[in-house]
Formats: sequence, structure tokens, C-alpha cells
Amino acid sequence: MAFPAFIAETLGLHDNLMVGWLVHLAIGVLVLGGGFGFLYAKLPTSTAATRGIVYAVGAFTVLLVGIFMVGDPRIFAGSDGFGTVGWMLMTHAIFGIVLGSVYGILMAREKRELRAMVGAAPAH
Repeated sequence: MAFPAFIAETLGLHDNLMVGWLVHLAIGVLVLGGGFGFLYAKLPTSTAATRGIVYAVGAFTVLLVGIFMVGDPRIFAGSDGFGTVGWMLMTHAIFGIVLGSVYGILMAREKRELRAMVGAAPAH
């Protein structure tokens, strides 16, 4: 089952995949992206990509706990059980690599621009 379909099913909107996709994108972009920027300096590794992996695997853990507490844990039963968990862990790690790498590139660009402006006259 695709994750947007799982979200729609959990929210009681069985056939409304559009809501599932919107919630999935909102969580991934707004909640996880903003949370990563807020927690970046507190994460335990030294590179942006590894911090992204740590953050995304932590988010995956929260997702699993949420599924077991609120959703239907039978999603991991049957022939897809461990394969589903493994696939979700891998995709979260890839999301973390991308999230951390992009954040690191943007922060490096920001620091370069600030260094270039040292000693510059104010614009107003």
C-alpha cells in the first residue's frame, strides 16, 4: 500500500488519494523540512548528509510508533512485513541524505555571501 493511500485510510478517507498525497507532502516538506532546520545544530554527527540521515531515521521511528499507536499495525503483517519496514527505512535514509545535502549546500552559500558582505556599506 502506498503511503498516501495509508494516510487516507488512517484518516477515514478510503478512496481519497489526493488528501493522502497533500498530507504526505505537507508533512515531508513543511514539518520535516522545518524541523530539520530547527534541530540541525543539535544533531550528533558532523556532516550535513549524515545529520539528515539521523534526522530522517528518527522521523521514521516516530512514524512507526505513530502507526502502531494510531493506525493499523497489520500493515506490516503477512508477506510484506519486514520488506515494508526495510523499504521505508531505506527511503527515509535517502530522504535524509537529500535533505541534509541540500541544506548544507544552501547554508554554505549563505555563509559565503555573508563573508563577501563584511565591511560593506549599508544599502539605506
